[in-house]
Amino acid sequence: MSELAPYAARSAESQGRRHPEPPAAPRSEFQRDRDRIVHSTAFRRLEYKTQVFINHEGDLFRTRLTHSLEVAQIGRTLARMLGLDEDLTETLALAHDLGHTPFGHVGQDVLNACMKEHGGFEHNLQSLRVVDELEQKYAEFEGLNLTFEAREGILKHCSLKNAEKLGDVGLRFIEGRQPSLEAQITNLADEIAYNNHDVDDGLRSGLITVAQLEQVEIFARHLDTVRNLYPDLNDRRLIHETVRRMINTLVVDMLEQTRANIAEHRPENLDDVRRCPPLAAFSERILAQHRELKRFLFQNLYRHYKVVRMSEKAQRLLRDLFTAFSAEPRLMPPEHHARADQDPYRAVCDYIAGMTDRYAIREHRRIYDIEELA
Repeated sequence: MSELAPYAARSAESQGRRHPEPPAAPRSEFQRDRDRIVHSTAFRRLEYKTQVFINHEGDLFRTRLTHSLEVAQIGRTLARMLGLDEDLTETLALAHDLGHTPFGHVGQDVLNACMKEHGGFEHNLQSLRVVDELEQKYAEFEGLNLTFEAREGILKHCSLKNAEKLGDVGLRFIEGRQPSLEAQITNLADEIAYNNHDVDDGLRSGLITVAQLEQVEIFARHLDTVRNLYPDLNDRRLIHETVRRMINTLVVDMLEQTRANIAEHRPENLDDVRRCPPLAAFSERILAQHRELKRFLFQNLYRHYKVVRMSEKAQRLLRDLFTAFSAEPRLMPPEHHARADQDPYRAVCDYIAGMTDRYAIREHRRIYDIEELA
């Protein structure tokens, strides 16, 4: 690892874990966090959780797992260039989607509606809940017992009402402070990854076309460059060369703008970073192009009738599961019964949120198909 900048998070200066543990030497505390994420059950489940396309729709589409790996790759590059802690950045990238439901964002919307009278549901909060409570591996504590810095960075958004219940990691939302720069760059690495790779998956699926994307400035500019350099390139290589240039543009712009913001505000340590306005950012010009791409994807890919059809099926399936398990929590596997005795609705929500797409489909058949064996 390269030398850390003064404003980087430092493992040796961590605010610690909820449950004290002996040092992890020769690993740093942030390395230990990263390793615990990689070995967690929730991380493995990401392989079969939808990004945009449900897993059985094709072997080459992104899943939550491959997306998280791509966020980690971009995040580590940014961290190295800015002198930040790469291990903490990778931890946050690999953990940021642990609380995501089956079937993508539609799953979050369904569970939030089902839980409206019982505290609601938000995938960022669920990711924190996964690492704080739901992972069951260690003899001395619930969850993964991550460092404060990892737990804080996982929590990208939080309402004041929820922040008041979270103790130390919720305090920054109440006080209006920022997380570490490692957390800030991971949030933007997430945006870079999913926007650009949704372009790739959308084109591979045939739901959007190159001709449509030529109306989007950042895509059209790089597409023209590639066509001029390689006039005989086939479609798949043409798309890859275009998308990788888009990613590079966003990464380089973010590095330059973030460095400019750091130079302007001159943080001398992590506490200064917390008191500053957000330091990780795109330039106004590139941000406008980035947002144009996001609008295009929302209108043409996420709202494509074939995606909407699958989303409607997923909504009905998840509502059915929530209704069945809420009416009779003993329909869930025995390891969930103790939590159901304490808070049945939250236990049902935790169970469904942890499902993969294919497991949710299988559970629905087990509950509702009279010929399906339990």
